[in-house]
Amino acid sequence: MQIEIKTLDNGSAGTAELPDEIFATTPRADIMARVVHWQLACRRAGTHKVKGMGEVSGTTKKPYRQKGTGNARQGSLRAPQFRTGGAVHGPVVRDHGYDLPKKVRRLGLISALSQKQAEGKLVVIDTAAGMEKTRDLAAKLRALGWRSALIVDGASVDEGFARASRSLLAVDVLPTIGANVYDILNHDVLAITVAGVEALKARLGFGAAEERSAA
Repeated sequence: MQIEIKTLDNGSAGTAELPDEIFATTPRADIMARVVHWQLACRRAGTHKVKGMGEVSGTTKKPYRQKGTGNARQGSLRAPQFRTGGAVHGPVVRDHGYDLPKKVRRLGLISALSQKQAEGKLVVIDTAAGMEKTRDLAAKLRALGWRSALIVDGASVDEGFARASRSLLAVDVLPTIGANVYDILNHDVLAITVAGVEALKARLGFGAAEERSAA
């Protein structure tokens, strides 16, 4: 499919060819949900921790003899029923992440890109560079009507542009390798540079195939 290339000044810079296999497939909401759940699970720190009976400080001596006191039998003051005792089945440090097949992750990314294209919220821009001041970039994005935008560049992000966008609320800039389902769906507008489109095609395995077929 053909799409117009925009500039940050809201001008036109020609057209770009977007492969239908990436940007015009039927979005799979179930696959995107699986990928987002996997991403959020992998981001969890898992550093929650409480002390169990064997970890709290205190004596290990039996509080009183087993029989003859009229009290319930007790073996340790570190037991959970005492105020200074350990917790029962409390949280421990662990990794919440799990494996997700690469094919599912790839399909989730394609579905997210296709959904943005179907909603008319996918924009191809010529470049994401030349901005050094936050106020200048904010003015251009405001003129474009972008309040929440994810800008995906090529293999690397222009340092000045990234620094200018750092203080803007709901505006993120990522290299192609960092493009992910959660951030794409979490922003209203998805803007991809021309270099980002080519890098996405290569990442998803379509760039090399096109070159082979053309040869």
